[in-house]
Amino acid sequence: MNQNSDSSDQPTGQDPLLLLKTLQLLWTKKEMKKQLKEEIRRGFAGLEDPLAGLLDMLESSSDWKGKGHSLGYYITTELQLWIKEHPAVQQSGIKLEKLQARVLRILAQCPANLLDPLISIYQLHTADRNYLLGHVSHLYHKGDYKEAAILSIKLKLQPDQDVEKMCTPLLLQDKTNLVEDYVGEYPELQSKLLHILDTWCEPGFNIRDITSQYQGLSRYKPDKFNRKMLSKLVFRLLDRFNVDPALCPNVINQRHLRTLNYLFYKRFVEKTMTQENWTDHVQSTVGENRWLQGHLIQLLIHYCDLNTAARWAQRCNLPKEVLPYGVADELQKLQIQERVEDASKADNYEESKKKDYYQLPIPRANIHFLQTWEEMLQCWEKVLQPGQVVGIDMEWRPSFGMVGKPRVSLLQMALKDEVFLLDLPRLLEQAEVEGEKEKLPHFIQMLYSDAAITKLGYGMSGDLSSLAATWSALKDMNKQAQNVVDLLTVDKQLQKSSIDWKKGGQKVDVLSPEQHCEDREFKQPEKGLSLLVQHVLGKPLDKTEQLSNWEKRPLREEQILYAASDAYCLLEIYEKLCKDPASFGLSSDLTGSLVGKPSVKLRAKKQLNKQEVPSPSGQQCKGSKKEPSCPPAPISPKEFSVVCDNMLQGLGRYLRCLGVDVQMLENDDDHRRAAEIARQEGRVILTSGLPYQTLQSQVAEGKCFSVNCSEKAKEQALQVLKHFNVQVSLADIFSRCQVCNCDKYLKVSRERMRQLVEGSRQASGDGSSGCLVRCAEKPGQSCDTTVPACDAAQASYTPHSERLEGQEPHGASAALAEGMVLQVAAIPPGVLDKAELTDFYCCTRCGKVFWEGSHFGHVVSQFQDVLVNAGDKQSIYELS
Repeated sequence: MNQNSDSSDQPTGQDPLLLLKTLQLLWTKKEMKKQLKEEIRRGFAGLEDPLAGLLDMLESSSDWKGKGHSLGYYITTELQLWIKEHPAVQQSGIKLEKLQARVLRILAQCPANLLDPLISIYQLHTADRNYLLGHVSHLYHKGDYKEAAILSIKLKLQPDQDVEKMCTPLLLQDKTNLVEDYVGEYPELQSKLLHILDTWCEPGFNIRDITSQYQGLSRYKPDKFNRKMLSKLVFRLLDRFNVDPALCPNVINQRHLRTLNYLFYKRFVEKTMTQENWTDHVQSTVGENRWLQGHLIQLLIHYCDLNTAARWAQRCNLPKEVLPYGVADELQKLQIQERVEDASKADNYEESKKKDYYQLPIPRANIHFLQTWEEMLQCWEKVLQPGQVVGIDMEWRPSFGMVGKPRVSLLQMALKDEVFLLDLPRLLEQAEVEGEKEKLPHFIQMLYSDAAITKLGYGMSGDLSSLAATWSALKDMNKQAQNVVDLLTVDKQLQKSSIDWKKGGQKVDVLSPEQHCEDREFKQPEKGLSLLVQHVLGKPLDKTEQLSNWEKRPLREEQILYAASDAYCLLEIYEKLCKDPASFGLSSDLTGSLVGKPSVKLRAKKQLNKQEVPSPSGQQCKGSKKEPSCPPAPISPKEFSVVCDNMLQGLGRYLRCLGVDVQMLENDDDHRRAAEIARQEGRVILTSGLPYQTLQSQVAEGKCFSVNCSEKAKEQALQVLKHFNVQVSLADIFSRCQVCNCDKYLKVSRERMRQLVEGSRQASGDGSSGCLVRCAEKPGQSCDTTVPACDAAQASYTPHSERLEGQEPHGASAALAEGMVLQVAAIPPGVLDKAELTDFYCCTRCGKVFWEGSHFGHVVSQFQDVLVNAGDKQSIYELS
C-alpha cells in the first residue's frame, strides 16, 4: 500500500485500495456504469476517512493522469457530489489542513479536469495563501510554467504574483490564451501586462535578452516575437480589455509609422489619393510627435524632394539642428508663400475625370448637405414615402487599424432626383443640446424597418455595424431591417459567373488610352462597388476621396460630389439590372432573389427543373430576351460547329465526345480570339459571364451563347444541346477524335496492329513512344493505360475510315499518306490479346489509336435522355 503519513489515521473501515480494485474491475465493463456509481457511493460511505481514502486511491493509480474522463476523474466527481449530500465529512478544518500537502502534490501532476473538483473537495480556497503561493512557486522553478499558471488561476492567486514573471515564459511558448485568462479578471494586471509588451516594442529591444533567463522552454517560438506580431497582440488585448491605448506609446508609434508608410504608398505609388486627403491624414497621424515627424522627413526625402521635406519641417516647427543637412539648407531658402497650382492643368484634370469616371446625372443644386433638424424635415418627408427606392451609403474617418469601431460621419440617401447628405456629428450635437438625441436614430430606424421602402446598399452589414457603433439605439437594426437590397450580393453572383471577375477584373481597361494625367500614370484594378459600377454602368467610380477625413468640416466640394455619387450610383445599377437582368447572367426575378431569404419551395423547384431547362444564367444569343415560341429546326452534331471559350474546355470535350465540331481556346488565349474564329469559320461562340457582353457584339445574331459557368460540364452540354436542338444518335458518339477534333479514321485489323506494335517496340527499345489522350468523362485527367482513353466509332459505323492493307511497318510506326505517324507504341499488350477486339481506329490527323471499350457505354448512359433513334445498330458496345 502506497500511503503517506496521513493514511495511518484510518484505524477501521474498508481499505481504500481494495475499493479501488473493485472499481477498476467495474470500470472495464462499460455496461455496468450504474453499478459502478452505486459501488463508489457505497464504498465512500464505508471508509473511515473518505477524503484521505480518495488521495490513497489517486496516489496508487496512474490512469487518472491522462486526458478525458478517466476512472480517477469519475471517482473524484462522484465524491464531490456525495460530499454535498454529507456535508459533515468536510467540517473538520484540521483534517483538511493535514491533507493539503498531499493534495498539492497530486495537483502538480493531475490533468486540468481534476483541478476544480479537488480544489472544491479539499477547500483549497480557504487554505493558507502563502502556503499555496509557495507550492505554485515550486512548480514554476521546476519549469512547469503552464501548470503553475493554471493552478494560480484556479486558486485566484494572481494579485499576489509578479505578472511579468508568470506570463513571460507562457508568451515565449506561444500560450497567449492562457496569459489572457491569467489577467482576465484583474484590470490592474491587464495594464501591467500591456505595459510589459509595449516595452518589448521599444527600438533596439532584443527578445533573446529575455529568453536567456528561461532555460529549457518547450515549444519556444522566437520567430513569433517580432514587432508586427507583438503589435497585433497588444491591439487585440487593448480592444478586449478596453484599456487606454496611451498606455502603449511604443506600439502606437509603430502603428502610426505603418500608417504613414501606407499613406505614402497610396499617394506616390498607387497614386489613388488626392493631395488634400493625403495632407489631412499625414497631419493627424504625425501630430506633435517628434519621433514620427523625423520619420516623415525621411519619407519625404525618399519619395519627393528636399524642398517638400523643408516645407513640412517648417509646418511641424522642427528645429534646424535635428534636420538632415540638405533639408536644413533648403529651409533657409524656402519662401513662405505656397506654390500656385497651374489652373489649366487643374481644369484638364477635372475634364479627364469626367471622361473616365462615373458622373452624377443630377445637377449640383439637387445635392443637399443637411446640418440642422429643420433641414432634415424635407428629407424626412421625401424619403419616408411608400414605394420609395433609396440608395444609402455612409462615410467615416479611416481608422488605419487603430482600436475601436469607426463612428459614421456622413449618411448619404439618394432618391431619383436628389441626394441628401446628413452631417451626423452636427445633427447629433444639436439633438443632444435640445434634449432629443433619439430623434435622428428614430428616423433611421423607421426607414430601415419600413417594408414599403426599398433600401439599396453595398455591404449593408458593415454599414449597419457602424451605425450601431454610432448609436447604441440602432444595435439591433440588422434584425429589424426589411426590404433591403444589398448589391454586394449581385457582385458575388457576377463573380461566380466569370473567371475574369474572380481575378479582380484585371483584363478590364479602366482608363482610356488618351489619358495623360500625372496622377493616373499607374492605376490599380477596380474593385468592390467601383468595379460593379464599371461593369453595369460602363465607368468606374473615382475613389480618390475614399480615404478622406470625413470628420473635418467644412467638407470640400470633391468630397460632397464623391459622397453623393456613392449613393446615387446604387439607384442606376438597380434600375439597369431590373430592366435586363438576363444580360448580366442574373435571374429574371432580381428583386425576389436579393430581398430577404429565398423560400425552400423556390429552391426545391429550381433543383427539380435543373436538367429540364437552361439555368437562369445560361442566356440566349444576342438579341434574345426570352425563349423563342418555337424551337429551332433539329440538326445533327455534324451540322453544328462551335468555339469554346477557355473557361469552358470541359464543355468542349463533352460536345466533341458527342460528335460536335469543337474548337477550344487555350488557357492563355484572349477571349476575343473566339470571335475571330467564329467569324472565319462560321462557328457559334460558347462563353460565360462577362466575356459574353463583349463577344456577342462581335458576331452575328444567334452566334453567341452564354452558359452557366457554375454548372458542371455535363449539365452545360445538355443545356447547349437543348437550346440549339442538336439531335445526337449513337453513331455520333466518338465520331470525332477526342484529341484533335478530326472526323476521319483509319481502320486497322488486330493482327496488323500487333505487327505494327511489335515493330515499334523493336525499333524504340522500350516501347515508350506515343501518348495517352484525355477522357471526356473526367476532363483534365489522364486515363488508365489498361482502359481505352476514348473509344472509336462503332464497328458498324466507321466514318470516313479506310483499311490499312499491305503496308509494311515503317520504322517504329506506320505512316499515313499525309505523313502522319500512327502512335501504335502506346497500346498496352493486354489490349491486343482481347478476342472481342477485331479492329482498331487511328486518327488520320494526329495518329492517335482508339479501340472499342466500356467508355462508349458510360457516355451513352450519361446522355441517354437526349439520344435519338437514327436506325443505329448496336455492335459489341455494352450500354451499361
